[in-house]
Amino acid sequence: AEEVGAGRPYPYMIHELMRRLRVADVRRVAKVGDTARDMEEGRNAGCGLVVGVTSGADGRDTLRRHGADVVLGSVKEMMKYVDMDAIQARTKTAAYTDKISQVFDSDAQITGESVSLSQGGPARVAGKVRDRYDLGDKLALVTTDRQSGFDRMLAKVPYKGQVLNLTSAYWFEQTKDIVPNHILSIPHPNVSLVKKCKPFPIEFVVRSYMTGSTSTSIWKNYCNGVRNYCGHALPEGMVKNQKLEKNLLTPTTKEEAHDRPISEEDIIKEGWMTREDFEVCGKAAMAVFALGQQIAAERGLILVDTKYEFGKDDAGNILLIDEVHTPDSSRYWLAASYEERMKAGQEPENIDKEFLRLWFAKQCDPYKDEVLPDAPKELVCELSRRYISLYEMITNKEFEFSEGAEGKIAAAIEG
Repeated sequence: AEEVGAGRPYPYMIHELMRRLRVADVRRVAKVGDTARDMEEGRNAGCGLVVGVTSGADGRDTLRRHGADVVLGSVKEMMKYVDMDAIQARTKTAAYTDKISQVFDSDAQITGESVSLSQGGPARVAGKVRDRYDLGDKLALVTTDRQSGFDRMLAKVPYKGQVLNLTSAYWFEQTKDIVPNHILSIPHPNVSLVKKCKPFPIEFVVRSYMTGSTSTSIWKNYCNGVRNYCGHALPEGMVKNQKLEKNLLTPTTKEEAHDRPISEEDIIKEGWMTREDFEVCGKAAMAVFALGQQIAAERGLILVDTKYEFGKDDAGNILLIDEVHTPDSSRYWLAASYEERMKAGQEPENIDKEFLRLWFAKQCDPYKDEVLPDAPKELVCELSRRYISLYEMITNKEFEFSEGAEGKIAAAIEG
């Protein structure tokens, strides 16, 4: 492999590729430095088949010249050989499910409540999922395992915070050339150190399909007769989960009681944002979403919809903040079964928190009922597994279970 590191094909991906090429024994996965020397070492180690993953014509020619049997030009090309079902199935093995179950049974999810800083340290400001600590010149954001939905707490999902934080870190890196972001460093799987920003009071929601279960969703509004949604005219006769003619920017306000859908013109008229700032954020949101759809498609996924948040730093720069393309902020479907399930009138196979929301919607009225039922263990642990699967499918990295997290979180915050 060209490289084994951040954002590059990790060993388990290459092992899966080798399985598809019917190679039983993988001797070595390593970064190629001196091509001639490293290829010779591979042959001397008994390698009967040498596979190189590189970019650019020069790299491919060099690998072929020095005896590589298979040369792939990119991770995308490698993914054609990889069975994504097999990768997802791995998270159903005991190596994953036992760890998830143990955390649930011992009530060891990361809630943020037991993160203990030194005396005189910054106070914890708790949000729905993330806790914020003001470190003076920057903020520490702790992503917890708390699961929110319908504007309230639904469950505590093992390892969810780690998945969200590291998935966001991946997407922030992928999109930094489209729009700058607030990330400074990731000192712990659940912690991000970020630049201070003043957030805009608008969430930039981008949608590609007629779907959703919340009161602000395009499908719920469509069912209620709305045909002009956030300034977009919607045709008659659409059905749930149908693809829209084009990606739509459908902003919502961030208000104390409930968010509400709003058009660009009303955002300007009501004074939520200036037109100039809105246009910068809107353009960035659409571009980031398009890239997200492209990468998701390469992984056998459909990025259905998502939300973005933006803010301004002290210098007046607009930055992408909060989270990007996580299974909390986004809806993902499995692409392979989408068409077939649509024809059969079935819900798409989702790999996000939607199925938990649907369970609560069937059990109660999550907007009106004062007390909600407890989500069953099987449901919560399955959600954890799906989140971990999505992380691995998107990032090409094997999930590393973080242990003893809350004590280490305090150390990461305090540096």
